[in-house]
Amino acid sequence: MDTPLVEEGFTMNARTPVIVAARRTPFGRRNGGLSQVHPTALLATVHDAVLHDAGLEPRDVDVVMTGAVTQIGEQAYNVGRVSVLSGGWPVDIPAFTINAQCGSSHQAVNLAASAIAAGDADIVVASGVESMSRVALGSDRAEGLGDVLDAEFRARYEVTGAGESADRIAEKWGITREECDAFSRRSHARAASARQATRPQLVPVTSDGVEYTDDECIRETSLAKLATLKPAFRPDGYHTAATSSPITDGAAAVLLMSSERAAALGLEPLAAVSTQALVGVDPVLKLTGPIPVTARLLERSGLALSDIDSFEINEAFSSVVLAWLREYKVDAARVNPDGGAIALGHPVGATGARLIGAAAHRLRRTGGRRALVAMCVGGGMGTGTILEAVPR
Repeated sequence: MDTPLVEEGFTMNARTPVIVAARRTPFGRRNGGLSQVHPTALLATVHDAVLHDAGLEPRDVDVVMTGAVTQIGEQAYNVGRVSVLSGGWPVDIPAFTINAQCGSSHQAVNLAASAIAAGDADIVVASGVESMSRVALGSDRAEGLGDVLDAEFRARYEVTGAGESADRIAEKWGITREECDAFSRRSHARAASARQATRPQLVPVTSDGVEYTDDECIRETSLAKLATLKPAFRPDGYHTAATSSPITDGAAAVLLMSSERAAALGLEPLAAVSTQALVGVDPVLKLTGPIPVTARLLERSGLALSDIDSFEINEAFSSVVLAWLREYKVDAARVNPDGGAIALGHPVGATGARLIGAAAHRLRRTGGRRALVAMCVGGGMGTGTILEAVPR
């Protein structure tokens, strides 16, 4: 039996799930360059890319787990499985698609890690996709389809939109409009500064003969310009279009396997998945999930905030991350150091895999020890993962 590798509380064994590759498409703005690409093609692009990076063939994969939020039209009928087939992979490779709202592909990664740790799979592709230009967010609740929010739900909970919830979070945590604007500017500046360092994570996508290699939502801006924008959700609200994550198209994938299999294949992991959590929160405020899921992760891992080198807290809205910072008082330089969804975009089904991949690549690039990833989730949940660098 292999001797476990122990380093300051982290124990690796043969079944430890490790990330050996993580790639994503550029993220395209609404009706931008990627809007002409079918979502199954976006998925197939990142599926092929992670296998190529690891020197594997599709037949080596045990299962594909995909996240997608709006599972209707072009993203219906188990879009993960359709992408496996339309991408030319063998028909005997199973795939399934999950919907945990914005945390869908984050949960795909966590489920993949659990399957590997349990011995139910050795090699898993966890991915996510959302073509928000082609399949509008919320279109699966269109008139005539019926409303999932029945009378009992409405009697128990006030129904609020995500923007209203974000403004209520700003009120509750005493966050100002000016702070929200400053956070947006910082996100864009960091994303622009990190373009070269993060470029190896991107897979070019060709549409109508044009190759797209860069994220389309990153912009130069100023506090003065941001201050001129009208509130998006209330006449006197805290958030504008610039302090909310934009509608985006894109896909991301993470290739995971057991540490034993990675060693046998001679692959050097980017990171190991050490701890994961999923929590429920108030469905009215709904976007506070990163706060309690962080506490759950720290409790389960026995780590302190000081043990974490970097944090990826999804930027659905400025107030989501600012409220998290109010609670944890972490040095802001360690939070979303390469920018976040406000600048890069938030193709909701793909963002979780994007965050996990970004955190894993950053650990490798900087020599960091640990990263914590947390997301807010529509309907009131929080997803979380701690990644550990694998000793070389």
